[in-house]
Amino acid sequence: MQQREEKQLEASIESLISRVAQLKNSLHSFIFKLENEYDRMAWPSVLDNFALLSGQLNTINKLLRNEKTPSFRNQVIIPLLLSPDRDEELAKLTEQRVPVFSHEIVPDHLRTKPDPEVEEQEKQLSAEAARIGPDVAQKQIQTLNKLCSNLLEKLTNPRDDRETESAALRQNKPSFNPADTTALVAAVGFGKGLAKCRPPGPVAPGQPGQGPMMPGGPTLQQVTIAGASGPQANLGAPGPPQQPGQPGKMPSNIKTNIKSASMQHPYR
Repeated sequence: MQQREEKQLEASIESLISRVAQLKNSLHSFIFKLENEYDRMAWPSVLDNFALLSGQLNTINKLLRNEKTPSFRNQVIIPLLLSPDRDEELAKLTEQRVPVFSHEIVPDHLRTKPDPEVEEQEKQLSAEAARIGPDVAQKQIQTLNKLCSNLLEKLTNPRDDRETESAALRQNKPSFNPADTTALVAAVGFGKGLAKCRPPGPVAPGQPGQGPMMPGGPTLQQVTIAGASGPQANLGAPGPPQQPGQPGKMPSNIKTNIKSASMQHPYR
């Protein structure tokens, strides 16, 4: 009877080891694809890998729950030899992950319960969950589901949200200064704020826009002389160019005007 149980235990352990090896190979392949072929992987391929891993885990769980599989919880593993030296056979069996079977490694690899810190945190969480009533728990669940739904919507439609936000910013942000626009319209339509000045220079009689001159321009007397006719007009006319090196001479037209003026006014 005891030998039969031992053979059944060995067969179940071998089957479990083979299933775990298949799961490990699938994990290695999936991790390699994620690290080296992430730019060529499509989402359906990722889902297929997850489905494969999930199926292998379900197979292991079915194997452990089978009636013919002995309960591994009733089996106790006791270390018979602890050594700080490197064990090549152990390193080969564990694929170089456990090269030494020492006092530091045994508590971690042969542990059947979580760490004391983890157990304390689990107790605190269990106590908090027990203090919360069903109504409060249901409200918290609904709030969490709402947050998750909003987050999923933002993740699925990020481009639409960004375009909507940018459009709203463009509509709300002013692109002009109303005061400057009002001043420009008043200046163009009514001449408000423009300086009332004319360009310097004589204005011919009869030209539109003739009126009082601004400071800096020609006076009214200058304009009249420039536009007058008769003997006085010749006074302002330029004479012939003077030859270099000769003394200045009075133009003949000026002499004639002076002579005629003296004849008209004998008392001068």
